[in-house]
Amino acid sequence: MATREYSFYPGCSSEKKTSASNYMVSVESMCKTLDVKLNEIPDWNCCGASIGYAEGGELPRTVMNARNLALAEEDSPGQDIVATCAACWLGTRESHERLGKDETLLNDTIESLKEAGINYEHKPEKNIRHMAEVLIEDIGYDEIGSHVSKPLEGVKIAGYVGCQTNRPFGIHGESYENPKYLDKLVETLGADPVEDYDQKVTCCGGALAFSEPEKSQNQIKKILESAYDFGAEMIVTPCPVCQMNVEVYQDQINKAHGTKFHIPVTYYSQLMTVAFGGNAKEAGLNGNIIKAKKLEEIAAK
Repeated sequence: MATREYSFYPGCSSEKKTSASNYMVSVESMCKTLDVKLNEIPDWNCCGASIGYAEGGELPRTVMNARNLALAEEDSPGQDIVATCAACWLGTRESHERLGKDETLLNDTIESLKEAGINYEHKPEKNIRHMAEVLIEDIGYDEIGSHVSKPLEGVKIAGYVGCQTNRPFGIHGESYENPKYLDKLVETLGADPVEDYDQKVTCCGGALAFSEPEKSQNQIKKILESAYDFGAEMIVTPCPVCQMNVEVYQDQINKAHGTKFHIPVTYYSQLMTVAFGGNAKEAGLNGNIIKAKKLEEIAAK
């Protein structure tokens, strides 16, 4: 039996051959070392984040999240639900809280799910958590540090938290303006945190990436410039949307502004897998567009 078990909501971006499939590879490797068992919610569905942007309405999105909550409770009763995607975590937690405060929305959700043969019972005590919360609040830096066999020595890393894993919820006890948990995690893994990095909670403009790309890319440019200004060789983030946007648009930003950005953007779980002794494949480093060469070198030792 694993030391810790959670009901797991992977989200669409972590599916095979999708934008964050390498994130899932590294999470599985990381959890194996930490003796954490993730019980995937059977037949889970999308959190509905995209229909929120498309004015899809509150009820459809709430029903989609409530369906996952009901399936999780049926499969793994009493377990906290953990998500690796910031949007999935935020949407599920937000829906859960609204269902506890809005009786009309709750009744409409219950009736909608009944038509699909699913019984939803609201459980106020249910916890919906991001994987970063589990790492910091349940496992802790000391235990994480005890598994480090290949310290990430000599690598300067900027911790980019983003907005969805910071507001309105976030890691317990952390500042909204200057959360430190990624800095502490980077240090625990033996690397050098760029603690003066001043864009760690700036939005990457994910919601504007297609509708207003110039605005989105201006946001990303600020995030990258700050990392370079403070000497970072790598950026680490807990959000798949942030990872994708800050990585894939660097070429477009370079062409538009005459810059020469080429900085790897990784997940915390990739750093942890390598520091725990995993190889590049186990860390999902083959899925990064801008190769994290220093991580690959450490992984190959």
